[in-house]
Amino acid sequence: MAAIEYLGWAATAVFVSSYFAGRADTLKRVQMLGALLWMAYGLVIGATPVVGANLLVFGAAAWSGARAARPAAHPPS
Repeated sequence: MAAIEYLGWAATAVFVSSYFAGRADTLKRVQMLGALLWMAYGLVIGATPVVGANLLVFGAAAWSGARAARPAAHPPS
């Protein structure tokens, strides 16, 4: 197996493992790592759709994670 295939399989394993995360913040972090691995894989093989799709996954996970981490706004009393 070529080294690049190992990167693809590692990306697959990381992304699938995210579904076993017990906490939402852990799920998003693992999904972000998987997306980064997939983007690297896509760049190496020259697959723009793989890079683009995983850039969107990374952005969505980062945005939803940051949104969840913000304290809730308290309405004026």
